[in-house]
Amino acid sequence: MEVQKKLLNSVDSCVDEALCGTVRSHGALALLRGHRVVLRSDLGNLKGKVALLSGGGSGHEPAHAGYIGVGMLSGVVAGGVFASPPPASILAAILSLWQAGATGVLLVVKNYTGDRLNFGLAAEQAWAQGVPVNMVIVADDCAFSQSTKAGRRGLCGTVFVHKLVGAMAEEGMPLDTIVSRVNEITKVIGTLGVSLSPCSVPGCAPSFQLPPGEMELGLGIHGEPGIRRSKVASADEVVKIMIDHMTDPSSQSHLPMKSGDSVVLCVNNLGGLSCLEMAVVTRSAINCLEDRGIVVARVMSGLFMTSLEMAGMSLSIMKTDQEILRLFDAKTSAPAWPNLSSESVSGRKWSVDPPPQTGSHKFTHSPGPLSGVMQTVLEAVCDSLLQRQEELNMLDRAAGDGDCGNTHASAAKAIQEWLQSHTVPGCPGQLLTILATVVQETMGGSSGALYSLFLTAAVRPLMGESDAAAWAKAVHAGTEAMKRYGGAEPGDRTMLLQLDALCPAVEELQRLLSSPPAGAMAILQAAVERAEEGADSTRSLSAKAGRASYVATQHQTQPDPGAVAVAAILRAVFEALGGGCP
Repeated sequence: MEVQKKLLNSVDSCVDEALCGTVRSHGALALLRGHRVVLRSDLGNLKGKVALLSGGGSGHEPAHAGYIGVGMLSGVVAGGVFASPPPASILAAILSLWQAGATGVLLVVKNYTGDRLNFGLAAEQAWAQGVPVNMVIVADDCAFSQSTKAGRRGLCGTVFVHKLVGAMAEEGMPLDTIVSRVNEITKVIGTLGVSLSPCSVPGCAPSFQLPPGEMELGLGIHGEPGIRRSKVASADEVVKIMIDHMTDPSSQSHLPMKSGDSVVLCVNNLGGLSCLEMAVVTRSAINCLEDRGIVVARVMSGLFMTSLEMAGMSLSIMKTDQEILRLFDAKTSAPAWPNLSSESVSGRKWSVDPPPQTGSHKFTHSPGPLSGVMQTVLEAVCDSLLQRQEELNMLDRAAGDGDCGNTHASAAKAIQEWLQSHTVPGCPGQLLTILATVVQETMGGSSGALYSLFLTAAVRPLMGESDAAAWAKAVHAGTEAMKRYGGAEPGDRTMLLQLDALCPAVEELQRLLSSPPAGAMAILQAAVERAEEGADSTRSLSAKAGRASYVATQHQTQPDPGAVAVAAILRAVFEALGGGCP
């Protein structure tokens, strides 16, 4: 397996440089010189209170330094990537906190052998120097059905503990009281992870291999093996599998939950999932718990305890009561702690009704003398766009995402459906208002916005007027609106509603303002021909605006699909009005 690419300066210095970057970017943090230790920069404010120290291997950022602050940790000790920190640095951190005036020091340790040994050794050394120190072990892993000598692993549920002990310490609770209460709380925390890909320690190959299309359930935060592999399923299915396993009474590591229980949910990104995926998984987790009658009191979703770049997530669930929620909601200045609402997630009204629909296409308009001809033109335009759907898609693949034909076809189908159930109004301005709304609602993206903008701006000249001059003014007004709001001019190859086809046609149509009615069709024919010439000319243009501006010029040898669509629309209008075939 290949060593994975990483944006680092060197493998040897990456942990120290990462700690430096964290501290330099947060004014309330400070490094302990000579150690991989990060402390609160206001240690004097710990006087008379219990200090809180945690840590472990690096590679889990924002854990652990991200949780230092008023109301959370007082300091953390970092080891190498996925390696426990040395006892000497842990002891140095303990003594720094003690000498700052703390009444005692509590160590919050994840249940890994190296962490237990090194933090335990430092604790004994501190005791020998007269420092009141105690240690709580977090073991929240729900993966394994049978208990082992090593016990359950410490995972993202540790972040819950950081928050709760931080609130207790800030309130001035004594060390023994905090330890007693936290040892009870850790019994009602459970975590389970799932991975879609491995992670890789800097300078090393991936920690394990996953065949394409498979996921691993129950792995550790260092890439340790999980309990089983299976085919990747939907987010809803994966979440259900995870919560079923976490709450299975036959498992010795399960988290007992029953209908009516109140919980805090943490959806933790293991490092490589997109924000979109995380939001989908969060929805799935909330729904799954609520379907079981569980009251979801709080939700935190994001990066809390990662495994480098691993594409995966973990679910941590903590059963809660009013006192735990009070501590959970207490304010903290820790930079990685999310700004959560203190309102319960379950039972909250999370959607609002839209305002009453006032779109003019919802109303009935009276037909008029022009209704028939305008319907004929619309039908011809829709037929033309549907016939050219694949052609436009093919052109769009050269410099876009290949869906130009699909978006135009969507609009054409929506207009056809509207024509089947509505009467075309006699006023052209009213028709354009209707079409603007239909296109906006069905076409989507920039294309829908531009077409709707064009049609909306073209309405005013056609309210009360319907001669050729009014249509010329309308087309000009629509084009100017596109240029003004779209930030484009002819020659910009905008990929959407192409001005290089539209502008020459609009220029030709302005002759309608002064020509006799008998010459209107000849002017329209000339406008269509100029549009087609303008569309063909886009073969040689370099993009300056729109999505095509990000594509290399050598890939842009075909005419712009938006320009071709505009020319096709104008050609369909011309022919529907009785113009000759090309």
